[in-house]
Amino acid sequence: MAKTLVFLEHHEGQIQKGSLGALAKAASAGDAHGVLVGSGVRSLADGVGTTVWVADDERLAAPLPQPRVDVLAKLVRDEGYDTVLFAQSVLAADVSAGLAARLEAGVNWGLVDFVGEQGRAPQLQDTVVVDVGWSTPVRIGVFRAGALDATALSGSSEVKDAAVELEDFSTSAEMVEQAHAEQQGPSIEDADVIVAGGRGLGEPEKFALAEELAKALGGAVAATRAVVDAGWYPYSAQVGQTGKTVSPKLYVALGISGAIQHKVGMQGSGTIVAINKDPNAPIFEFSDLGVVGDLHEIVPKLTELVRARRS
Repeated sequence: MAKTLVFLEHHEGQIQKGSLGALAKAASAGDAHGVLVGSGVRSLADGVGTTVWVADDERLAAPLPQPRVDVLAKLVRDEGYDTVLFAQSVLAADVSAGLAARLEAGVNWGLVDFVGEQGRAPQLQDTVVVDVGWSTPVRIGVFRAGALDATALSGSSEVKDAAVELEDFSTSAEMVEQAHAEQQGPSIEDADVIVAGGRGLGEPEKFALAEELAKALGGAVAATRAVVDAGWYPYSAQVGQTGKTVSPKLYVALGISGAIQHKVGMQGSGTIVAINKDPNAPIFEFSDLGVVGDLHEIVPKLTELVRARRS
């Protein structure tokens, strides 16, 4: 049975949902503990529902990867963990890679399931899901964003102190500024409703159509890689193979052709609605509801109907 450590990433006083989902999945497969690393983070361990190691030190205040590698590497060695799991994020990518190098451990990326000594991950542009394993004594796995529900564990938390012993080179980097993306409403990772725009919108100003519909539905706005690359919308909103993976209850696609690269990022949505003037657009092949027509006429009317229904 695996003895698993889950990296509990936190932001603005909250543990990220993806990390809680990874912990719940690990707990279903064996003995799973969490680890919190930062400054002033001890209170976040309350209510997690399992043993939580806390490395609380002012030197860990900035979300830099190398000091976290130091903490996790020592904890794995001292406590005999054979598996370390992460939820996909920019920080998790850096920490997991550094930890793999430090421990000479194998890494499996993009997991959607984990059963102890084996994981499952989509391959070949998500056309197949394969069993993946490790050949190293320590296994490191990174779950795909949006792949797991953040199911809370039942039971009380046992908080333990994790030693903070930093290498000299780990303190060489200093964070001078941390930028925050301007955002209104929920993030695309957390939203139950997403309205996504593609090149079919015609021009960047037309993203106002997606924004107004998303606002009426209480959802978030996403974009395809094509419009992000064109500078129409921020990269943080990109859904797809090279963007984020989302699984909202409702996904409304405006002017999106439905290329496989976009499909892999949103095919887990509960209900997919596509509006496109091209009746042969690939997105209609996997949509639950397809509307063939001019989105510039349809979307404003749809937004009005939603507003009237909610008023």
